[in-house]
Amino acid sequence: MDLVKKWSLFYTEAGCDEVGRGCLSGPVVAAAVIIDDNFNQNLINDSKKLNFNTRLALDSYIKDNAVDFAIAELPPSFIDKHNILNASIHAMHLALDQLKIRPEFILVDGNRFHPYNYIPHECIIKGDSKVLSIAAASILAKNYRDQLMIDFHKEFPQYGWNSNFGYATKFHREALIKHGPTKYHRQSFRLKYD
Repeated sequence: MDLVKKWSLFYTEAGCDEVGRGCLSGPVVAAAVIIDDNFNQNLINDSKKLNFNTRLALDSYIKDNAVDFAIAELPPSFIDKHNILNASIHAMHLALDQLKIRPEFILVDGNRFHPYNYIPHECIIKGDSKVLSIAAASILAKNYRDQLMIDFHKEFPQYGWNSNFGYATKFHREALIKHGPTKYHRQSFRLKYD
């Protein structure tokens, strides 16, 4: 299915998505992207459906050709204090805060969002496989977060974050049992290390 460029007819739209909700470690990262009719890239899709190299190549295209974009992150301490849903939505708000162009309509991947600055929004289930700006946001957010986890892996290589990126793989869970949690782990999640 082709992704649509415009969800509404007349508004300047910002597509928003986040990554890292289901991880045991690392931040939640969100991105907001505004595109126009000149944005043409048929390879863009939900970031989960793209391989690492394709995502990296698309990252450059999106940053060079989007009208505007922004990326924001919130650390495990914020997630632990406010819960992952609120942290995810707040990260999207922070990304929207950084846009130089004020959107007139916000498109959000998923089914939950908190109103932002009196700008109308719409939640779209599986929006990252339906709307080009949301798919672009998912790619920017995932690439940014993956690189963060690769960097954190250099500090704590025993958890395999360079390949599991903080998700609850068997390897990651076994490392938690053996080594305990780090400062990058979300203490409010069921880490099962004791």
